[in-house]
Amino acid sequence: MADEILATVPVLRFAPSPNGALHLGHAYSALMNERIGADTKGRVLLRIEDLDRTRCKPQFEAAIVDDLAWLGLRFPPPRRQSEHGDDYAAALARLDQRGLVYPCFCSRAEIARAANGQRDPDGAPLYPGTCRALAPAEARDRLARGDKAAFRLNMRRAIDSNPARLCWTEFGEGAIPTQHPAAPEVWGDVVLRGRDLAASYHLAVVVDDALQGVTDVVRGRDLLAATAVHRLLQALLGLSEPRYRHHRLVLDLTGEKLSKSRQSWSLAELRATGLAPEGVRAALGFCSGAAVGPAVEFG
Repeated sequence: MADEILATVPVLRFAPSPNGALHLGHAYSALMNERIGADTKGRVLLRIEDLDRTRCKPQFEAAIVDDLAWLGLRFPPPRRQSEHGDDYAAALARLDQRGLVYPCFCSRAEIARAANGQRDPDGAPLYPGTCRALAPAEARDRLARGDKAAFRLNMRRAIDSNPARLCWTEFGEGAIPTQHPAAPEVWGDVVLRGRDLAASYHLAVVVDDALQGVTDVVRGRDLLAATAVHRLLQALLGLSEPRYRHHRLVLDLTGEKLSKSRQSWSLAELRATGLAPEGVRAALGFCSGAAVGPAVEFG
């Protein structure tokens, strides 16, 4: 754990990916950032997590800004991940210099077969470390001839090189902090740079938070387990440790988390029905009065 959390004006960030329209779950997270920023007299930044240039589109980013303004949320000009590949490359190089990174040439199908049903906390096949055993000369030859590779963290070596006990300061949605133990090993050798991406989510979010001076990370509980990986990377790179506030998730009436992949109702669709922003705020518990918006559940 870092020696101290910066005692400056709190800095928070809302960080959507422009690969689809915002839904009520995004609204809840954005409004929670607004509330905590106001309560702590901090400021909230907007980050556009657009590393996946295939799925992320400028029109989705424009719609995100429009939806947030409709909710009454305005931010300084955002940081776009697509414009900061050099920052991620520098962090990856630092880890590589310590012998903590290796190229992985396995396809998704090969990983799924080799995982034998084991899963990481996100439910993806747990990578068994196949390419970790490749001789360095063979790996260099394959890269030289143009074989595509992802770059993975050697998890066991990374943990061994950081003997301090890893944990993080967790507030949830309350005011009383607890020390949450970190167990990054359950993720296996996570990807730090994809075959066609400048960085994975794990590496990019850690670098971005540090460069933007983020002191408080407010995000959904679905990212609670990933925080263990982020704390390890922060320790390895000598970066400051933010406070973490993992909030509840907005569920649909079947009890499932709202998501773009499930085609959950977007804010734009709700707006088209004539719903006012006050209705969304009330439905999500962010203003007094009747919840005239859609019925929601939390989990």
